[in-house]
Amino acid sequence: MLTIGSLFSGIGGLELGLERAGMRTVWQVEMDDYATRILERHWPDAIRFRDVREVGAHNLPPVDLICGGFPCQDISYAGKGAGIAGERSGLWSEFARIVRELRPRYVVVENVAALLSRGLDVVLGDLAACGYDAEWDCIPAAAVGAYHLRDRIFIVAYAHGERHVRREQRGADLGCIGTAAAESAEADRSMADANSERCDDGPPLGGVQAPDHSPCSHCSRPRLGEWRVFGGDARRELAAAFQRHRTGEGIWATEPDVGRVAHGVPAWVDRIRCLGNAVVPQVAEFIGRRIVAMEEACAAS
Repeated sequence: MLTIGSLFSGIGGLELGLERAGMRTVWQVEMDDYATRILERHWPDAIRFRDVREVGAHNLPPVDLICGGFPCQDISYAGKGAGIAGERSGLWSEFARIVRELRPRYVVVENVAALLSRGLDVVLGDLAACGYDAEWDCIPAAAVGAYHLRDRIFIVAYAHGERHVRREQRGADLGCIGTAAAESAEADRSMADANSERCDDGPPLGGVQAPDHSPCSHCSRPRLGEWRVFGGDARRELAAAFQRHRTGEGIWATEPDVGRVAHGVPAWVDRIRCLGNAVVPQVAEFIGRRIVAMEEACAAS
């Protein structure tokens, strides 16, 4: 069973979805008091820390996967546009430092879709400098049955050569350069069809760069294995789900008789704020199941 360490945990949307895919949460890092109380209730056995600037290899147990949605306020188009170097979104550097120190097998990063033009190059560059290859895609909540679009970018990174060498040999791969996943033409057409009638002005699904099949100059192994988290079959599945959303098929059922104004609901403002910042667990579960399938495919090969 893969183990999880969570940064910028919020109310645990990422780890909830990943656990549904068969993983286990070991530790969480969250500063907000209300969100921490939620984490304490649902993950009583997890170790908790408050500040990402105060954790690292000296106090975090090793895990197989580190996940987190670092602050988006400086990246979002709703903010002032300070970008990934801003006071809050700049905490990405702490995320990268922790990955560099702990060297997990997988890294899952979530943020607003605006990251595509406001810092994705920095994130991918930092991951590559740590010795990780990366794939990414913009997945809306609508693709897993939600009424709202809620486009979010998800980046999945793994140590270069992880599927080709044993974990203790990773040190030789630290100089490898990360690349994006290649996508099949059929999947691209499916995703293009899914985007052709979108009424919002957000970025399309499937943000990927040109495929690179050249061998790594450091270890001579192919860049990325043939198995991809956001490969063609995943793209087709998401595109089909998004098409169903537009026809009203498979959308989540709503709670009956829930009024627009809540009376007597405790901590209502805190709840709305935490929900607004949370990751949709069903998207995290989709990604988690892809990672678990990758593990199983590698174990069988």
